Amino acid sequence: MENTINGIHHITAIAGNAKKNFDFYTQVLGQRLVKKTVNFDDPETYHLYYGDKQGTPGTILTFFPWENITTGRRGTRQVTEIGYSVPEGSLDFWLKRFDQHNAIYNKVSEKFGQPYLTVLDPDGLKLELTVSNSADTRTPWETNEIKAEHATRGFYNVTITTNKMQPTADLLTSVFGYRLLEQHVNRYRFITDAIENASIVDLVEVPGESIGHVAGGSVHHVAFRVKDEKTLMAYREKIEALGLNITEKIDRNYFYSLYFREPGGVLFELATDNPGFTVDEPLEELGINLKLPAQYEGYRSKLEDLLPKLV
Repeated sequence: MENTINGIHHITAIAGNAKKNFDFYTQVLGQRLVKKTVNFDDPETYHLYYGDKQGTPGTILTFFPWENITTGRRGTRQVTEIGYSVPEGSLDFWLKRFDQHNAIYNKVSEKFGQPYLTVLDPDGLKLELTVSNSADTRTPWETNEIKAEHATRGFYNVTITTNKMQPTADLLTSVFGYRLLEQHVNRYRFITDAIENASIVDLVEVPGESIGHVAGGSVHHVAFRVKDEKTLMAYREKIEALGLNITEKIDRNYFYSLYFREPGGVLFELATDNPGFTVDEPLEELGINLKLPAQYEGYRSKLEDLLPKLV
């Protein structure tokens, strides 16, 4: 895991109603709310992080919930599917659960010989629960209703839809260290051997498809994982050498980040493992209290009044 891209760090998406988002991910999907904070650029909006007990990289799905945002449209230049890993034999449980909660889902299908179940969250974000060919040994977050034999383990893969896959594929293979694992029709599956899980990126090539619109129910960006700041800045040099515009290092309190648009138009982030989500609250209290960046602490009372109640 030294000096490598270690799979997916987190994925950030856009939601509408914060309470509906919170209820779906904590109650229906059984994720832990790992961090309740605010958007650095719009502090009157939450930034909600869901994941496993510690908020381990590779399990973290985050949201900016804007109450009256328009609905997005899936298309090219987008992350269009988020895949979670689930245990073998668990899909019947999830089918019944989605029925009970009136979630929109499709029947079980197969991709590269692996069964998966598609479900939409309240804003239409497309999630897939995939049963991997190999056992996922990550320890899941459990709830009263969702135990380990059924619970999600974290990310399995992410799907990018593109008009032309080769420029993105070249970045994945020549800079990020991925390799082409297999192809079926217009879906190309890339994997990194640097990490066991959250290691797969699918590229779906649709030359005539229109560009998607990123709004409610859309992925805003996907973040790839690096060990530390030294590795982060080494990758900055590599990406800058390709002629791509990349930000300076940004302190996101729980990790350090760089942002750039990959050649196919999707916003990529590189994010460090350090310092992690327990930097400002103990493990047992993750997600309970509103945590604010230092520049907004003076507005705490106002923000606590403005931000919607989740419980």
